[in-house]
Amino acid sequence: MKFSAQEEYGLRCLIQLANQGSGASLSIAEIGKLEGISSTHAAKLLMILRREGFIVSTRGQAGGYTLSRPATEIKISHVLEALGGKLFDQEFCGRHSGSLSICTHEVDCTVRSLWQTVQTAVDSVLDKVTLADLVEPIKAGRNFSSLERIPMELK
Repeated sequence: MKFSAQEEYGLRCLIQLANQGSGASLSIAEIGKLEGISSTHAAKLLMILRREGFIVSTRGQAGGYTLSRPATEIKISHVLEALGGKLFDQEFCGRHSGSLSICTHEVDCTVRSLWQTVQTAVDSVLDKVTLADLVEPIKAGRNFSSLERIPMELK
């Protein structure tokens, strides 16, 4: 199981914007430089994030990108879904039917239940983590992987 570069860098772009504080903005070039990606790649990610409603853009000299709502209201599960989709969704079986129009295991699939269980576990973690949860450890000099940041019911 892998997370894509689009999901990683898209999330990191959002973290950069959240680090700026309420109302502050960054340009495409600034975000690209901060994250070590090209302006073209940053623009593509920001277009997706804007289209999905996580950020807004303002034109002009003082323009740029800002969060559309507080970081506490942006769930990481929603961000990753917008950037790359879920690991398992309703269309999964249709995409993996081989050369047939429907999967040969449509009725008795044991693998599907495994992927559904994995997706449920991933969702149960990511639904509880907000953009603010990722930004605050950075500001406090802590690493999110520390168990102190994981909600109690997930420990």
